[in-house]
Amino acid sequence: MNNPQPATGPAWYCVKTQTKRETVAAAHLRGLEEVEVFCPMLRYRKATRRGKVWWVEALFPGYVLARFRLDPDERAVKYSQGVRGLVRFGDKVPSVADDFVEVLRQEVAKQGTDEVLTVGPRITEGEEVELAHGPLGGVRATVVEVLPARERVKVLLEFLGREQIIEVDLFSLLLPRKPLP
Repeated sequence: MNNPQPATGPAWYCVKTQTKRETVAAAHLRGLEEVEVFCPMLRYRKATRRGKVWWVEALFPGYVLARFRLDPDERAVKYSQGVRGLVRFGDKVPSVADDFVEVLRQEVAKQGTDEVLTVGPRITEGEEVELAHGPLGGVRATVVEVLPARERVKVLLEFLGREQIIEVDLFSLLLPRKPLP
């Protein structure tokens, strides 16, 4: 995490924000001269009582990344609206590696957005899944076909002594955990 930078040059730092106020802090930090901000957000779909809704929240809850010169700009950054302070280890404020921020920015840019990364369930044909609820809750099945436009999946399961292909809602499945690529 520590990236040696000259004391006078700008570097990326991890800024602590008030709870659920990452975007507020980022907006105010952007208003400061000589401060560059990166506040990656995660957009995903979640099943709720109202149905499936899109959620947007900070990729790093409670933190934003800001690039500035520590000596002259630390005070202005610390006292910006929505900011609680800088991440410190004792009396040291470690910088964040430029490479780390650049890789994150490239990943977000692949989706054509500035700071929002949209994610969804990754599921492929042949995967073993489990139905989460309903009359077939707990039954294990194999994915036969993914119908992404309708957010549906065809699965093969054994029911009443026979193999059956049924179509279910993508969000009604418990997906196996996969390692990140």
